[in-house]
Amino acid sequence: MKRQFDPALPELMDRPQPVTRELKRDLANLRSLNRWFGSHRLVRHFLRRWLKPNDKARILDVATGSGDIPRLIVDHARRQNVSVHIDAIDQQASTIEIARGLSADYPEIDSCCVDLFEWNPPELYDIVLCSLTLHHFSNDDAVRVLQKCRELSRARILVADLRRARLLTCAVYFVTATIYRDAMTKTDARLSAVRAFSFGEMHKVAECAGWRNFGHQKFAVGRQAIWIESSSRA
Repeated sequence: MKRQFDPALPELMDRPQPVTRELKRDLANLRSLNRWFGSHRLVRHFLRRWLKPNDKARILDVATGSGDIPRLIVDHARRQNVSVHIDAIDQQASTIEIARGLSADYPEIDSCCVDLFEWNPPELYDIVLCSLTLHHFSNDDAVRVLQKCRELSRARILVADLRRARLLTCAVYFVTATIYRDAMTKTDARLSAVRAFSFGEMHKVAECAGWRNFGHQKFAVGRQAIWIESSSRA
């Protein structure tokens, strides 16, 4: 089963649009999917490894959507007495507007509407995260995303995404036919399933981006992650 990616057919949530009830509902569905189908669990796995009590960390969350990953990080950090500052960036202004509203009680998070490739912060980050984003890009642009993430990090990088397989595609079609039936969520989820990188393709993209000595692992519910830790940035 080959990867199917047509740059002329962006996912509905990637298209310029105002804040609408449909967009709010879609982002709520994505938060629910992240919570129940492995994405939050995957991120927590690395938070427990990388954020220890009394630590301090400057973090970037790429393509943050409605900001559920940054809020998850802050909740974890507060419980562990970790001081964090998170820049949560996304290229969609309407999505950032929604994220800012949901993160109003999280002063540790700055949500910014910006293109990743144009983001040039005054200092590097201790951790760069990119979750469920890579499949939105062509192969060449996915390489650029990984290169940019490495450029912005002084230590650790985590890129998590779907893992294309027939079982994932079947599962996505099932949950979007029975539970998450909103038109935007159904369309984008099914498109994401065929646009996702296979395990081998993800590894090759990382190698093409110049990543060396990186971790790569399969996770439950059709997820996978690649990462770099401070000891393996060479």
